[in-house]
Amino acid sequence: MLIAKDEIFGPVMALMKFKTVEEGIKKANNSTYGLAAGIVTKNLDIANTVSRSIRAGIIWINCYFAFGNDVPYGGYKMSGFGRDYGLEALHKYLQVKSVVTPIYNSPWL
Repeated sequence: MLIAKDEIFGPVMALMKFKTVEEGIKKANNSTYGLAAGIVTKNLDIANTVSRSIRAGIIWINCYFAFGNDVPYGGYKMSGFGRDYGLEALHKYLQVKSVVTPIYNSPWL
């Protein structure tokens, strides 16, 4: 179904049935997009397993569309580049540089 494959925006939620947790993870990851995901469960072990297995930029557990200024927001795969909010949002304005120099006569070498 198109709604399960494409990244659509609007007041729409796609729900799919699955029989095992592994099947649910496989279906969730079978997309070219990965902006956000939601998990509803009473089992903390399942929540941890699924949240670590799904390739999405933000995963909500037992809530949805909850944001904070210190929580990075952005997607995986074709769902965008970089992150908004949090310290990770600053990376798009910075350029990393490494400077290496030997330290002679150091007790650590």
